[in-house]
Amino acid sequence: MKKLHFSITIHASRQVVWDTMLQPETYQQWTAGFCEGSYYEGSWEKGSSILFLGPSGEGMKAVIAENRPLEFISIRHLSCFTKEKEDIITEPSIENYTFREVEGGTELLVDMDGFEQYEAMFQVMWPRSQQLLKDLCEKIILAKH
Repeated sequence: MKKLHFSITIHASRQVVWDTMLQPETYQQWTAGFCEGSYYEGSWEKGSSILFLGPSGEGMKAVIAENRPLEFISIRHLSCFTKEKEDIITEPSIENYTFREVEGGTELLVDMDGFEQYEAMFQVMWPRSQQLLKDLCEKIILAKH
């Protein structure tokens, strides 16, 4: 697996970025950069199971390996599934989100294990999704002023 890194600075507090990234309604909006209609079922609490799903109900099963509010989330992906079958990932991949306070806002860092055959796809989808998240967060800040 290859390590992939993505970063964006969002002109909003860590609280706004955290909430916007993880709340079900806004999660669906920013993850449209991956797949329109994406959603999750489960909890972001450490040790919890979580399903990341597309509109067809197919997706990935994961566990929240770490959750330090407003700072860090680590997701361990365990399997991919369709309606017909579940493929266990023999080498579970890790996806980490780090929220850093920077001048003027929050830097969101995404570090993930990527299978080489999906690298080009993630190089397009993550920046697009991060931009959607940035736009959502900054729109929330503007609406409050």
